[in-house]
Amino acid sequence: MKRLRFINGIKDGLPICFAYLAVSFTFGLQAVKGGLNAFWATLISATNITSAGQFAGLKMIQDGSYFLLVGVAVFIINSRYMLMSLSLSQNLPKHYGTKKRLVMSMFVTDEIFAVSYSKGKNINFRYFMGLSLTPFLGWTIGTLLGGLINSLLPTSLSLAMGIALYCMFIAIIVPPATKSFSISVCIAISILLSCIFYFVPYLNKVPFGITVIICSLISAIATALIFPIKEES
Repeated sequence: MKRLRFINGIKDGLPICFAYLAVSFTFGLQAVKGGLNAFWATLISATNITSAGQFAGLKMIQDGSYFLLVGVAVFIINSRYMLMSLSLSQNLPKHYGTKKRLVMSMFVTDEIFAVSYSKGKNINFRYFMGLSLTPFLGWTIGTLLGGLINSLLPTSLSLAMGIALYCMFIAIIVPPATKSFSISVCIAISILLSCIFYFVPYLNKVPFGITVIICSLISAIATALIFPIKEES
């Protein structure tokens, strides 16, 4: 029974694995093209497992940002995972100790959380680890392949692969934006602030890492104030 749960988790994680493989391949290309070698790029993916956080952190590293700024920016970008972990923990058996919960929290991503949460109270440690295994391998192996193949690709194709990054972010924000006006406003505020920091004199001298932090905080706080969530009585 325990083995079957693990296998079912692997099966449910395969679609996520293939999607992660494509995105992390692009990350590997970008990382090596920016000066990192394939080993360090793969290590970043194996220890972070976050697309937006990794790409933002990579950009900041390439721009020479301080490690503290990189850490703060990645923390803010990935803060949603804390809320997902808290929500997911409500469906875990009460006898699960801190060690199991910490191990599971390491692999919480948007897609893994969505699949896990859909199982309700049926979620367990073995199923979750099976569900996380294939996406983890896809994300890590994809980065390694992207890093190794970068040197073999023609320059024109390597540059074209960089567009995949922007396509990925567009694919992430457009679907929820079409369903929620508040999310659309949040995205619009973020874009407006980013344009201000990019085009306005003096402000365009602000380091990229600080810009990410400021835009993230202001857009999130402004959206929360404009569209507060009503508490149930």
